[in-house]
Amino acid sequence: MAPPADLDGLSPAELKALVIALLSKVAELERAVSALRDENARLKGLSRRPVLKPSGMEAASTSKPPRGRGKRRGGGKKTAQRVIHEDRIVKMPVPAGSRFKGYEDFVVQDLVLRAHVVRYRRERWQTPDGTTITAPLPAGTIGHFGPELRRFVLAQHHQCQVTVRRLAVQLRAIGIDVSRRQVMRLLIASQHGFVTEARDVLRAGLANAAWVTVDDTGARHQAANGTCTQIGNDHFAWFGTTGSKSRLNFLELLRAGRRRRRRAGYTDYVINDAALAYMRDHALAAPVIARLAGHVKRQFADAIAWQRHLKRLRITTLQVTPDPVCIATEGALWGSVKAHGFLPETVIVSDDAGQFDVGRHALCWVHAERLVHKLDTFTELHRTAQSLVRELIWWFYGDLKAYRADPTARRRAALRVRFDRIFKRRTGFATLDRLLERLHANKPELLMVLDRPEIPLHTNGSENDIRCQVTKRKVSGGTRSDTGRDCRDAFLGLAKTCAKLGIGFWDYLGDRLAIPGCQAIPLLPALVTARCRSP
Repeated sequence: MAPPADLDGLSPAELKALVIALLSKVAELERAVSALRDENARLKGLSRRPVLKPSGMEAASTSKPPRGRGKRRGGGKKTAQRVIHEDRIVKMPVPAGSRFKGYEDFVVQDLVLRAHVVRYRRERWQTPDGTTITAPLPAGTIGHFGPELRRFVLAQHHQCQVTVRRLAVQLRAIGIDVSRRQVMRLLIASQHGFVTEARDVLRAGLANAAWVTVDDTGARHQAANGTCTQIGNDHFAWFGTTGSKSRLNFLELLRAGRRRRRRAGYTDYVINDAALAYMRDHALAAPVIARLAGHVKRQFADAIAWQRHLKRLRITTLQVTPDPVCIATEGALWGSVKAHGFLPETVIVSDDAGQFDVGRHALCWVHAERLVHKLDTFTELHRTAQSLVRELIWWFYGDLKAYRADPTARRRAALRVRFDRIFKRRTGFATLDRLLERLHANKPELLMVLDRPEIPLHTNGSENDIRCQVTKRKVSGGTRSDTGRDCRDAFLGLAKTCAKLGIGFWDYLGDRLAIPGCQAIPLLPALVTARCRSP
């Protein structure tokens, strides 16, 4: 910011504008210094500054039930549905001549946690042709550890966030002869079935859900910073950790696959109507689109084949803006997403991060209001304008929630007009006016709920889901192997999906590990499909 040539010649209004601009610059520098201090504290292992409370718009716009003398919370027969495993008669000395009046029941819950070592004496037979055969081990037994131990280790690590080191100490204290390396093998070895089911959960959700919310957070893998992306709704959750947070990366995740991980999902690139429409919408040059559309080959097995095709068409040599290779690749990935039947009419709700802006896109109102809430104000005019705009947004948000419950064409038209009145106003606070203009440009995404009342107005679900990944990062750090990364993402997603479907994660693990006597749990992708299709 260049200083004025003559400070003495400035009018009071010009001096006031200069002071406000300088205060804004100081506030921006203070935020940068605060971020650097936080990073230094993190590197030194010190405590960070406290996090400010989030916006209360969602809670404030939700009506609370009236308080009354209702049924006491938690009342009723708590033991009515509990399974009694053992009856014990407690006797007592009584005076002579007393009469027996029956029993008074008192239910006590306890936990039996002890080592149980089984020696399987497997029969060995020699057939008439001289071949020796041995009886197989029971289902669920892998190596020298049984399914109950495997279930305990998986639940403790993924659901309860117990580290490998502490888990090994705990098991040895119970009486299990196990090392940390063996605990790690229990967590990541022979888990292909769980990883596959987690991937199929994502496919079921993308193919059948009316909407999904998305979010991402930092993740560590192989001693490098990466990104963990969450995709989900009220019926499922899925996590994928990659080294990038670009739109290319997000599109690869949407086709239920990872780059360079063929067994993890689809890896193809497709040129179809959806791909060509994407390229046109993102301003790819018409001659480039014509080359791709006119070629006889429309589907490519993987990234190597796709890059060869672009090179053959001499698209990689073009030095223009936007980058034709990037836009064409994004379009081919979007074509693959559509070719596999994903996101047919699905709305993607995000926090306005650019990588999530694909397909039918809606924005989170809580994040939009947060931009107004976080503005730096320096005068009474600024504070008054900010307070008024926030009040109008909260009021409008409450009416949007009422519209979702009872959508009508008349209310839809009235809300569109009100949106323009709120976000086209001029307050005299230049920074706020620019922000309102920016938010008004997002009108189609912010008002997507008027055409699709079933979608949420916020991404709170994704933010709640992804907290488990943040906790895992803080407690356990990062992963070293690709298998470990895939297992961490898969089990956290399966645990979240089980919770949303009303299934106990402990019961789910028991059924999948073939533990005798456990409740049968249907395949989660089938349950997700049924829930997403139900009205």
